[in-house]
Amino acid sequence: MRFQFPLLICLVLFSPTLLPAQSPTPSETLAAMKTAAEFYRNDVASHGGYVYFYTVDLKGRYGEGSASEDQIWVQPPGTPTVGMAYLVAYDATTDRFYLDAATEAGEALIYGQLKSGGWTNCIDFNPSGDRVAMYHNGNGKGKNNSSLDDDQTQSAIRFLMKLDEAHQFQNKKIHEAAQMALDALLAAQYPNGAFPQVWTGPVDQTLEITKAAFPSYDWRTEGRIKNYWDMYTLNDGLAGSVSAVLIDAHQIYEDERYLTALKKFGDFLILAQLPEPQPAWAQQYSYEMIPIWARRFEPAAVAGRESQDAIETLLTIYEVTHERKYLEPIPKAVKYLESSLLPDGRLARYYELQSNKPLYMNRNGKDYYLTYDDANLPDHYGWKTDANLEELKDRYRRLVGGKTRDPVTPSPSEIRTIIDRLDRAGRWIETFQDQRLVGDQKFRPGDQYISSEVFADNLTTLSRYLHAPAK
Repeated sequence: MRFQFPLLICLVLFSPTLLPAQSPTPSETLAAMKTAAEFYRNDVASHGGYVYFYTVDLKGRYGEGSASEDQIWVQPPGTPTVGMAYLVAYDATTDRFYLDAATEAGEALIYGQLKSGGWTNCIDFNPSGDRVAMYHNGNGKGKNNSSLDDDQTQSAIRFLMKLDEAHQFQNKKIHEAAQMALDALLAAQYPNGAFPQVWTGPVDQTLEITKAAFPSYDWRTEGRIKNYWDMYTLNDGLAGSVSAVLIDAHQIYEDERYLTALKKFGDFLILAQLPEPQPAWAQQYSYEMIPIWARRFEPAAVAGRESQDAIETLLTIYEVTHERKYLEPIPKAVKYLESSLLPDGRLARYYELQSNKPLYMNRNGKDYYLTYDDANLPDHYGWKTDANLEELKDRYRRLVGGKTRDPVTPSPSEIRTIIDRLDRAGRWIETFQDQRLVGDQKFRPGDQYISSEVFADNLTTLSRYLHAPAK
Protein backbone atom coordinates (compact mmCIF):
# COMPACT_ATOMS: atom_id res chain seq x y z
CA MET A 1 0.00 0.00 0.00
CA ARG A 2 2.87 2.39 0.72
CA PHE A 3 3.73 2.56 -2.99
CA GLN A 4 0.24 3.57 -4.10
CA PHE A 5 0.53 7.25 -3.14
CA PRO A 6 3.59 8.00 -5.33
CA LEU A 7 1.90 6.11 -8.15
CA LEU A 8 -1.27 8.14 -7.68
CA ILE A 9 0.73 11.38 -7.66
CA CYS A 10 2.46 10.39 -10.90
CA LEU A 11 -0.85 9.55 -12.52
CA VAL A 12 -2.29 12.92 -11.53
CA LEU A 13 0.77 14.95 -12.51
CA PHE A 14 1.06 13.35 -15.92
CA SER A 15 -2.63 13.13 -16.71
CA PRO A 16 -3.21 14.45 -20.28
CA THR A 17 -5.88 16.81 -19.01
CA LEU A 18 -3.43 18.50 -16.63
CA LEU A 19 -0.38 18.71 -18.87
CA PRO A 20 0.14 22.11 -20.49
CA ALA A 21 -1.15 22.26 -24.05
CA GLN A 22 1.54 21.92 -26.68
CA SER A 23 2.35 25.02 -28.68
CA PRO A 24 0.54 24.91 -32.02
CA THR A 25 2.84 23.83 -34.83
CA PRO A 26 3.21 25.86 -38.03
CA SER A 27 1.42 23.15 -40.01
CA GLU A 28 -1.46 23.11 -37.53
CA THR A 29 -1.74 26.89 -37.67
CA LEU A 30 -1.63 26.91 -41.47
CA ALA A 31 -4.32 24.25 -41.64
CA ALA A 32 -6.65 26.20 -39.34
CA MET A 33 -6.11 29.38 -41.34
CA LYS A 34 -6.88 27.66 -44.62
CA THR A 35 -9.96 25.86 -43.31
CA ALA A 36 -11.43 29.09 -41.95
CA ALA A 37 -10.52 31.18 -44.99
CA GLU A 38 -11.90 28.64 -47.46
CA PHE A 39 -15.23 28.66 -45.64
CA TYR A 40 -15.37 32.45 -45.55
CA ARG A 41 -14.31 32.94 -49.15
CA ASN A 42 -16.29 30.10 -50.72
CA ASP A 43 -19.42 29.95 -48.56
CA VAL A 44 -19.85 33.32 -46.85
CA ALA A 45 -18.80 35.88 -49.48
CA SER A 46 -21.35 37.49 -51.78
CA HIS A 47 -20.00 39.18 -54.91
CA GLY A 48 -16.62 38.89 -53.18
CA GLY A 49 -17.73 41.03 -50.23
CA TYR A 50 -19.04 40.64 -46.71
CA VAL A 51 -21.44 41.97 -44.09
CA TYR A 52 -21.07 42.10 -40.30
CA PHE A 53 -22.93 39.01 -39.14
CA TYR A 54 -24.51 35.83 -40.47
CA THR A 55 -26.81 33.24 -39.02
CA VAL A 56 -25.14 29.86 -38.71
CA ASP A 57 -27.06 28.53 -41.73
CA LEU A 58 -25.96 31.67 -43.70
CA LYS A 59 -29.58 32.49 -44.55
CA GLY A 60 -29.55 35.63 -42.42
CA ARG A 61 -27.12 38.44 -43.34
CA TYR A 62 -26.78 41.63 -41.31
CA GLY A 63 -24.99 44.94 -41.69
CA GLU A 64 -26.77 48.02 -40.41
CA GLY A 65 -29.95 45.98 -40.28
CA SER A 66 -30.86 43.08 -42.53
CA ALA A 67 -28.93 42.76 -45.81
CA SER A 68 -29.93 41.12 -49.08
CA GLU A 69 -27.68 38.69 -50.93
CA ASP A 70 -26.72 41.54 -53.26
CA GLN A 71 -25.62 43.89 -50.48
CA ILE A 72 -22.20 44.01 -48.85
CA TRP A 73 -20.87 46.37 -46.20
CA VAL A 74 -17.95 48.76 -46.46
CA GLN A 75 -18.06 50.16 -42.95
CA PRO A 76 -15.97 48.05 -40.55
CA PRO A 77 -16.14 45.25 -39.75
CA GLY A 78 -17.27 44.62 -43.33
CA THR A 79 -15.50 43.94 -46.61
CA PRO A 80 -12.28 45.95 -46.06
CA THR A 81 -11.85 44.34 -42.63
CA VAL A 82 -12.05 40.82 -44.06
CA GLY A 83 -9.95 41.77 -47.08
CA MET A 84 -7.19 43.17 -44.88
CA ALA A 85 -7.10 39.91 -42.91
CA TYR A 86 -6.57 38.00 -46.16
CA LEU A 87 -3.65 40.28 -46.98
CA VAL A 88 -2.05 39.69 -43.58
CA ALA A 89 -2.41 35.95 -44.20
CA TYR A 90 -0.85 36.31 -47.65
CA ASP A 91 2.07 38.22 -46.17
CA ALA A 92 2.61 35.48 -43.59
CA THR A 93 2.28 32.53 -45.97
CA THR A 94 2.85 33.75 -49.58
CA ASP A 95 -0.10 31.48 -50.43
CA ARG A 96 -1.76 32.91 -53.54
CA PHE A 97 -5.14 31.74 -52.25
CA TYR A 98 -5.23 34.63 -49.78
CA LEU A 99 -4.22 37.23 -52.35
CA ASP A 100 -6.95 35.98 -54.67
CA ALA A 101 -9.52 36.18 -51.86
CA ALA A 102 -8.37 39.71 -51.04
CA THR A 103 -8.54 40.66 -54.71
CA GLU A 104 -12.14 39.49 -54.93
CA ALA A 105 -12.96 41.68 -51.93
CA GLY A 106 -11.13 44.59 -53.56
CA GLU A 107 -13.03 44.18 -56.81
CA ALA A 108 -16.29 44.20 -54.86
CA LEU A 109 -15.30 47.52 -53.28
CA ILE A 110 -14.28 48.96 -56.63
CA TYR A 111 -17.74 48.15 -57.99
CA GLY A 112 -19.24 50.35 -55.28
CA GLN A 113 -16.79 53.26 -55.49
CA LEU A 114 -18.82 56.43 -55.90
CA LYS A 115 -18.40 59.04 -58.61
CA SER A 116 -17.17 61.36 -55.87
CA GLY A 117 -14.29 58.94 -55.27
CA GLY A 118 -15.11 57.44 -51.89
CA TRP A 119 -17.68 55.09 -50.43
CA THR A 120 -20.82 55.01 -48.39
CA ASN A 121 -21.45 52.31 -45.79
CA CYS A 122 -23.00 49.73 -48.14
CA ILE A 123 -22.72 48.52 -51.73
CA ASP A 124 -25.78 47.17 -53.52
CA PHE A 125 -25.12 45.04 -56.60
CA ASN A 126 -28.79 45.14 -57.57
CA PRO A 127 -29.25 48.25 -59.76
CA SER A 128 -32.82 48.46 -58.47
CA GLY A 129 -31.87 47.73 -54.86
CA ASP A 130 -32.90 49.90 -51.94
CA ARG A 131 -29.30 50.79 -51.01
CA VAL A 132 -27.87 51.51 -54.44
CA ALA A 133 -25.87 54.74 -54.88
CA MET A 134 -24.22 56.69 -57.70
CA TYR A 135 -21.39 54.33 -58.55
CA HIS A 136 -18.45 55.37 -60.67
CA ASN A 137 -19.01 52.36 -62.94
CA GLY A 138 -22.36 53.75 -64.08
CA ASN A 139 -24.41 50.90 -62.61
CA GLY A 140 -25.88 52.91 -59.76
CA LYS A 141 -28.15 55.84 -59.10
CA GLY A 142 -29.09 58.14 -56.26
CA LYS A 143 -26.75 59.74 -53.74
CA ASN A 144 -23.08 60.48 -54.35
CA ASN A 145 -22.04 60.97 -50.72
CA SER A 146 -18.49 59.82 -50.03
CA SER A 147 -18.46 59.36 -46.27
CA LEU A 148 -15.72 59.55 -43.64
CA ASP A 149 -18.20 58.54 -40.94
CA ASP A 150 -17.35 55.38 -39.00
CA ASP A 151 -14.22 54.65 -41.06
CA GLN A 152 -16.20 53.95 -44.24
CA THR A 153 -14.08 55.49 -46.99
CA GLN A 154 -10.91 55.31 -44.90
CA SER A 155 -11.05 51.53 -44.43
CA ALA A 156 -11.70 50.99 -48.14
CA ILE A 157 -8.76 53.18 -49.17
CA ARG A 158 -6.33 51.56 -46.73
CA PHE A 159 -7.27 48.10 -47.92
CA LEU A 160 -7.04 48.99 -51.62
CA MET A 161 -3.64 50.63 -51.10
CA LYS A 162 -2.33 47.51 -49.36
CA LEU A 163 -3.86 45.35 -52.09
CA ASP A 164 -2.24 47.55 -54.74
CA GLU A 165 1.10 47.08 -52.99
CA ALA A 166 0.59 43.30 -52.76
CA HIS A 167 0.07 43.25 -56.53
CA GLN A 168 3.27 45.29 -56.90
CA PHE A 169 1.16 48.07 -58.45
CA GLN A 170 0.61 45.95 -61.56
CA ASN A 171 -3.16 45.51 -61.27
CA LYS A 172 -4.40 48.54 -63.19
CA LYS A 173 -7.97 48.39 -61.93
CA ILE A 174 -6.94 48.30 -58.28
CA HIS A 175 -4.24 50.94 -58.69
CA GLU A 176 -6.56 53.38 -60.46
CA ALA A 177 -9.29 52.93 -57.84
CA ALA A 178 -6.86 53.61 -55.01
CA GLN A 179 -5.46 56.70 -56.73
CA MET A 180 -8.93 58.02 -57.52
CA ALA A 181 -9.93 57.66 -53.88
CA LEU A 182 -6.78 59.33 -52.58
CA ASP A 183 -7.14 62.24 -55.00
CA ALA A 184 -10.74 62.71 -53.87
CA LEU A 185 -9.70 62.61 -50.21
CA LEU A 186 -7.05 65.29 -50.72
CA ALA A 187 -9.58 67.42 -52.60
CA ALA A 188 -11.92 67.11 -49.60
CA GLN A 189 -9.40 68.66 -47.19
CA TYR A 190 -10.22 72.22 -46.21
CA PRO A 191 -7.63 75.05 -46.14
CA ASN A 192 -7.28 74.70 -42.36
CA GLY A 193 -6.57 70.96 -42.69
CA ALA A 194 -9.99 69.69 -41.60
CA PHE A 195 -12.20 67.18 -43.37
CA PRO A 196 -15.99 67.04 -43.68
CA GLN A 197 -18.03 64.03 -42.70
CA VAL A 198 -19.31 63.74 -46.28
CA TRP A 199 -18.25 65.11 -49.64
CA THR A 200 -19.67 65.00 -53.15
CA GLY A 201 -16.79 66.86 -54.78
CA PRO A 202 -13.86 69.18 -53.99
CA VAL A 203 -14.47 71.47 -51.00
CA ASP A 204 -14.27 75.26 -50.82
CA GLN A 205 -10.62 76.34 -50.67
CA THR A 206 -11.36 80.00 -49.88
CA LEU A 207 -12.56 79.59 -46.29
CA GLU A 208 -10.84 81.60 -43.58
CA ILE A 209 -8.47 79.82 -41.19
CA THR A 210 -9.19 80.60 -37.55
CA LYS A 211 -8.84 79.06 -34.11
CA ALA A 212 -11.67 77.32 -32.24
CA ALA A 213 -13.79 79.39 -29.85
CA PHE A 214 -16.90 79.04 -27.72
CA PRO A 215 -20.18 80.26 -29.22
CA SER A 216 -21.28 83.77 -28.31
CA TYR A 217 -24.93 82.77 -28.73
CA ASP A 218 -27.18 80.33 -26.87
CA TRP A 219 -25.98 77.08 -28.40
CA ARG A 220 -29.01 75.22 -27.02
CA THR A 221 -31.44 77.00 -29.32
CA GLU A 222 -29.27 78.72 -31.93
CA GLY A 223 -26.62 77.77 -34.44
CA ARG A 224 -28.12 74.51 -35.65
CA ILE A 225 -27.05 73.82 -39.24
CA LYS A 226 -28.89 71.29 -41.38
CA ASN A 227 -25.90 70.33 -43.54
CA TYR A 228 -23.50 69.89 -40.62
CA TRP A 229 -21.92 67.00 -42.52
CA ASP A 230 -20.35 69.47 -44.95
CA MET A 231 -18.39 71.12 -42.14
CA TYR A 232 -15.38 70.23 -40.02
CA THR A 233 -15.83 67.02 -38.04
CA LEU A 234 -13.97 64.72 -35.67
CA ASN A 235 -16.90 62.39 -35.07
CA ASP A 236 -16.43 58.65 -34.50
CA GLY A 237 -12.66 58.39 -34.71
CA LEU A 238 -12.21 60.40 -37.90
CA ALA A 239 -8.91 61.88 -36.74
CA GLY A 240 -7.22 58.54 -36.25
CA SER A 241 -8.66 56.83 -39.31
CA VAL A 242 -7.94 59.64 -41.77
CA SER A 243 -4.40 60.11 -40.46
CA ALA A 244 -3.81 56.35 -40.85
CA VAL A 245 -4.79 56.60 -44.53
CA LEU A 246 -2.40 59.49 -45.12
CA ILE A 247 0.47 57.75 -43.31
CA ASP A 248 -0.02 54.52 -45.25
CA ALA A 249 -0.34 56.42 -48.53
CA HIS A 250 2.95 58.21 -47.92
CA GLN A 251 4.72 54.97 -47.00
CA ILE A 252 3.32 52.97 -49.91
CA TYR A 253 3.51 55.52 -52.73
CA GLU A 254 6.33 57.75 -51.42
CA ASP A 255 4.34 60.80 -52.48
CA GLU A 256 4.96 63.92 -50.39
CA ARG A 257 1.40 65.13 -50.95
CA TYR A 258 0.19 62.71 -48.32
CA LEU A 259 2.74 63.77 -45.71
CA THR A 260 1.83 67.40 -46.38
CA ALA A 261 -1.85 66.58 -45.91
CA LEU A 262 -1.06 64.74 -42.66
CA LYS A 263 0.79 67.74 -41.24
CA LYS A 264 -2.00 70.02 -42.37
CA PHE A 265 -4.50 67.84 -40.54
CA GLY A 266 -2.33 67.97 -37.43
CA ASP A 267 -2.35 71.76 -37.72
CA PHE A 268 -6.15 71.64 -37.76
CA LEU A 269 -6.18 69.60 -34.55
CA ILE A 270 -4.05 72.29 -32.92
CA LEU A 271 -6.47 74.97 -34.13
CA ALA A 272 -9.51 72.96 -33.05
CA GLN A 273 -8.46 72.65 -29.41
CA LEU A 274 -10.89 74.78 -27.43
CA PRO A 275 -9.61 77.46 -25.03
CA GLU A 276 -9.59 77.22 -21.24
CA PRO A 277 -11.39 76.11 -19.18
CA GLN A 278 -11.98 73.18 -21.58
CA PRO A 279 -8.82 72.67 -23.65
CA ALA A 280 -10.14 69.65 -25.53
CA TRP A 281 -12.06 69.02 -28.75
CA ALA A 282 -15.64 69.12 -29.99
CA GLN A 283 -17.30 66.56 -32.21
CA GLN A 284 -18.42 69.01 -34.88
CA TYR A 285 -17.37 72.56 -35.86
CA SER A 286 -18.81 75.28 -38.06
CA TYR A 287 -16.74 77.04 -40.70
CA GLU A 288 -16.17 79.69 -38.01
CA MET A 289 -14.64 76.98 -35.78
CA ILE A 290 -17.50 77.09 -33.26
CA PRO A 291 -18.78 73.78 -31.80
CA ILE A 292 -22.15 73.00 -33.39
CA TRP A 293 -24.90 70.40 -33.27
CA ALA A 294 -24.80 67.39 -35.55
CA ARG A 295 -27.70 64.94 -35.28
CA ARG A 296 -30.58 65.68 -32.92
CA PHE A 297 -28.85 63.80 -30.10
CA GLU A 298 -25.35 65.18 -30.77
CA PRO A 299 -25.16 68.62 -29.12
CA ALA A 300 -22.56 71.34 -29.41
CA ALA A 301 -20.22 70.28 -26.62
CA VAL A 302 -16.77 69.10 -25.65
CA ALA A 303 -16.55 65.44 -26.65
CA GLY A 304 -14.71 62.93 -24.45
CA ARG A 305 -14.31 60.21 -27.06
CA GLU A 306 -13.24 62.53 -29.87
CA SER A 307 -10.82 64.36 -27.58
CA GLN A 308 -8.98 61.15 -26.79
CA ASP A 309 -8.86 60.34 -30.50
CA ALA A 310 -7.43 63.80 -31.22
CA ILE A 311 -4.69 63.28 -28.61
CA GLU A 312 -3.84 59.83 -29.98
CA THR A 313 -3.68 61.26 -33.49
CA LEU A 314 -1.40 64.12 -32.47
CA LEU A 315 0.93 61.56 -30.89
CA THR A 316 0.91 59.56 -34.12
CA ILE A 317 1.61 62.62 -36.25
CA TYR A 318 4.51 63.55 -33.97
CA GLU A 319 5.85 60.00 -34.27
CA VAL A 320 5.88 60.38 -38.06
CA THR A 321 7.08 63.98 -38.33
CA HIS A 322 9.07 64.55 -35.10
CA GLU A 323 7.67 68.09 -35.02
CA ARG A 324 7.15 69.02 -31.37
CA LYS A 325 4.30 71.42 -32.08
CA TYR A 326 2.04 68.38 -32.32
CA LEU A 327 2.84 67.46 -28.70
CA GLU A 328 2.19 70.90 -27.24
CA PRO A 329 -1.64 70.65 -26.95
CA ILE A 330 -1.51 67.31 -25.15
CA PRO A 331 -0.52 67.94 -21.49
CA LYS A 332 -3.26 70.46 -20.78
CA ALA A 333 -5.83 68.37 -22.66
CA VAL A 334 -5.01 65.27 -20.61
CA LYS A 335 -5.08 67.26 -17.37
CA TYR A 336 -8.50 68.64 -18.27
CA LEU A 337 -9.89 65.20 -19.17
CA GLU A 338 -8.55 63.71 -15.93
CA SER A 339 -10.40 66.41 -14.01
CA SER A 340 -13.57 65.53 -15.93
CA LEU A 341 -13.70 61.79 -15.21
CA LEU A 342 -17.03 60.42 -14.08
CA PRO A 343 -17.31 58.63 -10.71
CA ASP A 344 -17.01 55.26 -12.50
CA GLY A 345 -13.72 56.29 -14.13
CA ARG A 346 -15.16 56.80 -17.60
CA LEU A 347 -15.61 59.97 -19.63
CA ALA A 348 -18.93 61.39 -20.72
CA ARG A 349 -19.38 61.57 -24.47
CA TYR A 350 -20.39 65.21 -24.00
CA TYR A 351 -19.53 67.98 -21.54
CA GLU A 352 -21.53 71.18 -21.50
CA LEU A 353 -19.64 74.11 -22.94
CA GLN A 354 -17.94 76.18 -20.23
CA SER A 355 -19.84 74.70 -17.25
CA ASN A 356 -18.23 71.29 -17.98
CA LYS A 357 -21.21 69.39 -16.61
CA PRO A 358 -21.60 65.90 -18.13
CA LEU A 359 -24.32 66.31 -20.71
CA TYR A 360 -26.73 63.69 -22.00
CA MET A 361 -29.80 63.44 -24.20
CA ASN A 362 -33.06 61.72 -23.41
CA ARG A 363 -36.01 61.21 -25.67
CA ASN A 364 -39.74 61.38 -25.82
CA GLY A 365 -40.75 59.45 -28.91
CA LYS A 366 -38.75 60.96 -31.77
CA ASP A 367 -37.92 64.12 -29.83
CA TYR A 368 -34.69 64.47 -27.84
CA TYR A 369 -34.03 66.81 -24.94
CA LEU A 370 -30.92 67.76 -22.99
CA THR A 371 -30.39 66.45 -19.49
CA TYR A 372 -27.71 66.16 -16.81
CA ASP A 373 -29.30 62.91 -15.59
CA ASP A 374 -27.61 59.75 -16.86
CA ALA A 375 -30.46 57.43 -15.85
CA ASN A 376 -32.54 55.68 -18.51
CA LEU A 377 -30.58 56.98 -21.49
CA PRO A 378 -31.44 55.80 -25.02
CA ASP A 379 -29.48 52.63 -25.72
CA HIS A 380 -28.74 53.32 -29.40
CA TYR A 381 -25.80 55.62 -28.65
CA GLY A 382 -22.61 55.59 -26.59
CA TRP A 383 -23.19 58.28 -23.96
CA LYS A 384 -20.08 57.34 -22.00
CA THR A 385 -16.69 56.14 -23.16
CA ASP A 386 -13.79 54.33 -21.53
CA ALA A 387 -10.93 56.59 -20.48
CA ASN A 388 -7.53 55.59 -21.85
CA LEU A 389 -5.66 58.54 -20.39
CA GLU A 390 -3.00 56.43 -18.68
CA GLU A 391 -2.17 54.79 -22.00
CA LEU A 392 -2.01 58.18 -23.69
CA LYS A 393 0.30 59.54 -21.00
CA ASP A 394 2.52 56.47 -21.27
CA ARG A 395 2.78 56.84 -25.03
CA TYR A 396 3.53 60.55 -24.65
CA ARG A 397 6.37 59.80 -22.22
CA ARG A 398 7.81 57.12 -24.48
CA LEU A 399 7.75 59.36 -27.54
CA VAL A 400 9.32 62.28 -25.69
CA GLY A 401 11.98 59.88 -24.43
CA GLY A 402 12.60 58.52 -27.91
CA LYS A 403 11.41 55.02 -27.03
CA THR A 404 9.43 52.74 -29.32
CA ARG A 405 6.81 50.17 -28.46
CA ASP A 406 7.68 46.50 -29.01
CA PRO A 407 5.21 44.61 -31.20
CA VAL A 408 2.94 42.21 -29.33
CA THR A 409 3.26 38.58 -30.39
CA PRO A 410 0.29 36.26 -29.83
CA SER A 411 0.92 33.64 -27.16
CA PRO A 412 0.77 29.89 -27.90
CA SER A 413 -2.16 29.54 -25.49
CA GLU A 414 -4.08 32.25 -27.34
CA ILE A 415 -3.45 30.47 -30.64
CA ARG A 416 -4.45 27.13 -29.15
CA THR A 417 -7.77 28.60 -28.04
CA ILE A 418 -8.45 30.05 -31.49
CA ILE A 419 -7.64 26.77 -33.23
CA ASP A 420 -9.68 24.69 -30.80
CA ARG A 421 -12.73 26.93 -31.25
CA LEU A 422 -12.76 26.39 -35.01
CA ASP A 423 -15.30 23.75 -35.97
CA ARG A 424 -14.86 21.21 -38.76
CA ALA A 425 -16.76 23.35 -41.23
CA GLY A 426 -14.28 26.19 -40.73
CA ARG A 427 -16.54 28.37 -38.58
CA TRP A 428 -15.94 30.33 -35.41
CA ILE A 429 -19.46 30.36 -34.00
CA GLU A 430 -20.39 33.04 -31.48
CA THR A 431 -23.24 33.02 -28.96
CA PHE A 432 -25.10 36.25 -28.28
CA GLN A 433 -25.08 37.18 -24.60
CA ASP A 434 -26.97 40.46 -24.76
CA GLN A 435 -23.85 42.50 -25.50
CA ARG A 436 -24.03 45.56 -27.74
CA LEU A 437 -23.00 44.68 -31.30
CA VAL A 438 -22.11 46.96 -34.17
CA GLY A 439 -25.19 47.76 -36.21
CA ASP A 440 -27.47 47.30 -33.17
CA GLN A 441 -28.36 43.75 -34.14
CA LYS A 442 -31.55 42.20 -32.78
CA PHE A 443 -30.20 38.82 -31.76
CA ARG A 444 -31.74 37.20 -28.71
CA PRO A 445 -29.64 35.84 -25.84
CA GLY A 446 -28.48 32.36 -26.80
CA ASP A 447 -28.67 32.97 -30.56
CA GLN A 448 -25.64 31.70 -32.46
CA TYR A 449 -24.08 33.68 -35.27
CA ILE A 450 -20.95 34.10 -37.38
CA SER A 451 -19.01 37.36 -37.13
CA SER A 452 -16.79 38.91 -39.81
CA GLU A 453 -14.90 40.75 -37.09
CA VAL A 454 -14.13 37.52 -35.24
CA PHE A 455 -13.03 35.83 -38.47
CA ALA A 456 -10.76 38.74 -39.40
CA ASP A 457 -9.29 39.05 -35.90
CA ASN A 458 -8.60 35.33 -35.63
CA LEU A 459 -7.10 34.99 -39.10
CA THR A 460 -4.89 38.01 -38.42
CA THR A 461 -3.78 36.65 -35.05
CA LEU A 462 -2.94 33.23 -36.50
CA SER A 463 -0.98 34.92 -39.29
CA ARG A 464 1.03 37.04 -36.88
CA TYR A 465 1.83 34.01 -34.75
CA LEU A 466 3.04 32.19 -37.83
CA HIS A 467 5.08 35.20 -38.88
CA ALA A 468 6.52 35.93 -35.43
CA PRO A 469 10.30 35.62 -35.02
CA ALA A 470 11.46 32.49 -33.24
CA LYS A 471 12.46 32.98 -29.61
